[in-house]
Amino acid sequence: MFRIDADVLVPGRGATVRDGCVVVDGASIAYAGPAAAAPAMPTATVMRVAAVMPGLWECHGHFMGLHNPDLAKLATTPLELMAIRVARDTAAAIDAGVTSVREVGGLGVFVARAVEEGTLPGPSVYGAAAVLSPTGGHADLHMYPAAWVCDLADRSGILRQCDGVPECLRAVRLQLRVGARVIKVCASGGVMSEVDHPIHQQFRADELRAIVEEAAMADRVVAAHCHGKAGIMAALEAGVRTIEHGTYLDDEAADAMKERGAILVPTRHIVEEFLAFGTASGLPAYARRKLEAIADTHAKAIALAHERGVRIAAGTDIGLSGSVAPARWGQNGAEPGHLVRMGLSPLEAIESMTATAPETLGPQAPRSGLLAEGYDADMVALVSDPTADASVLADPGNVTHVWRLGALVKAPSTST
Repeated sequence: MFRIDADVLVPGRGATVRDGCVVVDGASIAYAGPAAAAPAMPTATVMRVAAVMPGLWECHGHFMGLHNPDLAKLATTPLELMAIRVARDTAAAIDAGVTSVREVGGLGVFVARAVEEGTLPGPSVYGAAAVLSPTGGHADLHMYPAAWVCDLADRSGILRQCDGVPECLRAVRLQLRVGARVIKVCASGGVMSEVDHPIHQQFRADELRAIVEEAAMADRVVAAHCHGKAGIMAALEAGVRTIEHGTYLDDEAADAMKERGAILVPTRHIVEEFLAFGTASGLPAYARRKLEAIADTHAKAIALAHERGVRIAAGTDIGLSGSVAPARWGQNGAEPGHLVRMGLSPLEAIESMTATAPETLGPQAPRSGLLAEGYDADMVALVSDPTADASVLADPGNVTHVWRLGALVKAPSTST
């Protein structure tokens, strides 16, 4: 048992506590609140920090092991090399204060096993395995023959095409077979895919409904990649849990999300990052044109969603490895700052990356994201109060300590 005293305690949801305290017993939080009301623990180890808050959640990341955002590289990069790079990415995530990842397409289901068995240092990972799309959809590599891409799906398990209800059911079952904790589908075209348009719907209503129903039989929810409104509405009608990106969300779509209890994961970081890098980002020309076309609309959609009361969970769409690539692991804490610029308060932005985040997993959600009795002792200490300036979370150097399930995995003497 140990105790953390903090100048400011940020619980994840609700008001901050000045002169706060967290008491940890094993892997769980035994007390969180004012230090004056904390239980007496004469023999407990006590440390003092400037600020303590729940560990960060990454609600839309990809463990893909690529150095370049051109997804054609998925077919030409050896899977073994991708896995080695991902091992470094898990350490970068922890160093940034990320203690939980909802990984929506990539090697996450295997990373989860390695972390749980102690082979890798890293966050808790709730993976989707392959991203599902129809043939020619967002999770297809249009520059290659279809037969090659189908073979790649069998070998790497990162992208999978399925057409018609029977294939969709089988695709869901294949992801469950490897341990998927959430199912990811493409309900619209995307930016990173070559041929399709972000505004166009992908998957028919019966296909989406079949995917959602099959996932629900195993207590899994569905995350739907959606830019265009048609895809957003079809996905909501089918019963998905989250809308990823939500670029063309309008009043009607926002109201439908509220009515159905769906959560928006807007992923603003990747947009800002690639815009900032410009032509040096490594994006193919077709992807750069799409990104520039949607950037302002996407920003307005986030602001609208917030104004209409749609619940927001923070995710970055980070997926690259290394120390210089744009949108790379370790930058995860930048998202709250972007959300503040879209109209959220610092407290709301922090809530999106802590308390709200586990809800994106539905029945698979752990007791995480809050500093409260009985919750997992996933916590970070910071150099200053993030509610005064959420951008403090963007720099891993500002994260002084990280605890995952009560175990100290980053401290000033052990930072990566």
